[in-house]
Amino acid sequence: MWKKTMTRHLLLAALLMVSTYAASQRTDYTREDSLFIVSALHEAPSKMGKQSPMLYFGRLFLGRPYVGHTLEKGSSEHLIVNTRELDCTTFVENVTALTLCHKHGERTFDAFCRRLTQIRYRQGHINGYPSRLHYFTQWGEDNEQMGLLYSVIERAIKEGNRSDRVPFAKQVVSINYMSTHPKLYKHLAAHPEFIAPIRKDEQAVNGKVFPYLAKAYLGRPQSELPFIETGDIVAIITSKAGLDTSHVGIAVWQDGKLHLMHASSLKKKVILDSKTFYDYSQGQPSHLGIRLYRLK
Repeated sequence: MWKKTMTRHLLLAALLMVSTYAASQRTDYTREDSLFIVSALHEAPSKMGKQSPMLYFGRLFLGRPYVGHTLEKGSSEHLIVNTRELDCTTFVENVTALTLCHKHGERTFDAFCRRLTQIRYRQGHINGYPSRLHYFTQWGEDNEQMGLLYSVIERAIKEGNRSDRVPFAKQVVSINYMSTHPKLYKHLAAHPEFIAPIRKDEQAVNGKVFPYLAKAYLGRPQSELPFIETGDIVAIITSKAGLDTSHVGIAVWQDGKLHLMHASSLKKKVILDSKTFYDYSQGQPSHLGIRLYRLK
């Protein structure tokens, strides 16, 4: 009873510390969101053990409903924290922000909000809708520039940490989907003046080349894919015109086979897919392969 009372006091004390950030920037969240985050961060040191932090925090979201467009609330861009409803990107962002907090010994909701802002917006600053990192290529590059993560495959190539039987393909980025389909995006439809900066950001990465692992190799055993670790952020490369990636999730090895933890639009919830990643990808004709990121 004493321990439960102390835990409640700790949670309440941590919640009282959220006002610093939430008061300085417009932040949309519920009490349920803040309690979940603070509880997760305070319990992690005793419950996580030796497992990957990304896997540990990712499991806390299993079963939560898939809901799209949760970041489009309101008429202006602001920080939205929603741990109750997730799409593939917000799932990965929430897990990443929790992991960053844990790695740096940060246990407050205020710290979580700062981390979420840091990874979701260009150089960690909210400056209108165009400042959000809409494409995952931009997301990866920006967070790598801030020293938060690195490209797993690029490092594997540099270090030779792979089997010669698993060659990498190359993706030449060519993105324009948002600027050519503005009516599909609430804020672009309402603010045509945002289209030009979005197009400029698209053009800034177009033509860049990134190595990726073709989906034909996803069925290889763990011994042949030593550069992939449980907890790596997975970005699925797509053949759909105007896009760089179509889905994101977290890599998980189970019995030597690669699986994907993700917010599934098909299953309508966050799952650790019972199918292997290879089997899952074979059912997705537009999937070409994967790029990978790992937190430092």
